[in-house]
Amino acid sequence: MSDISVNQRDIYNVTRLNREVRAVLEGSFPSIWLQGEISNFARPASGHMYLTLKDIHSQVRCAMFKNKNRFLKFEPENGVEVLVRANVSLYEGRGEFQLIIEYMELAGEGGLQRAYEELKQKLFMEGLFEEEHKQPLPNMPRTIGIITSPTGAAIRDILSVLKRRYPAGNIIIYPVAVQGEGSAEQITTMLKTAEKRNECDVLILSRGGGSIEDLWAFNNETLARAIFDCSLPVVSG
Repeated sequence: MSDISVNQRDIYNVTRLNREVRAVLEGSFPSIWLQGEISNFARPASGHMYLTLKDIHSQVRCAMFKNKNRFLKFEPENGVEVLVRANVSLYEGRGEFQLIIEYMELAGEGGLQRAYEELKQKLFMEGLFEEEHKQPLPNMPRTIGIITSPTGAAIRDILSVLKRRYPAGNIIIYPVAVQGEGSAEQITTMLKTAEKRNECDVLILSRGGGSIEDLWAFNNETLARAIFDCSLPVVSG
């Protein structure tokens, strides 16, 4: 018999235990980067993603909620190596250790290149790159629209070239972010806005220089389809 009386014992129930363990985990690991291979991937009707990240020795359960996974630049699937930024947590209802993923990308430039080639092949097979769909460029455009960052080096170079080639032409700049979360959606929205306003004879979609990671917003499928559907000629570079 223990020397500690029943009244002196700090007796936990399961709910309290799980809640306190969760608080310790979330306080000790506010945010981490983790690389691993996806397995047990599931995406139910809720739109949330559930998966396991594993290496050769261990695995951990993960969740990525709909408000975060809608910004993904690729479609996750089993067997793919990814890099995630996640918060360590505990699912209290079942007492399961898990990660809440805030951001996910393919691991390494090779993974991004593979995703790019897969999307390119998909669009090619659908006929989006056929010559018959390409719109002719006007010889002397009166108004040229530029969709790009208003503060990047690319806009300065473009304005310099246009000033020499089309000194009498009007220029309209449609400012967007060309890098970072949500940039692909912002570019797509601005493209549709420029088309709707119908102020230009041609649109220039400029990304400038950078690594494949920096320029990934321009490899977005929704953006590619918006360019294809645009009633105005679009030049990208």
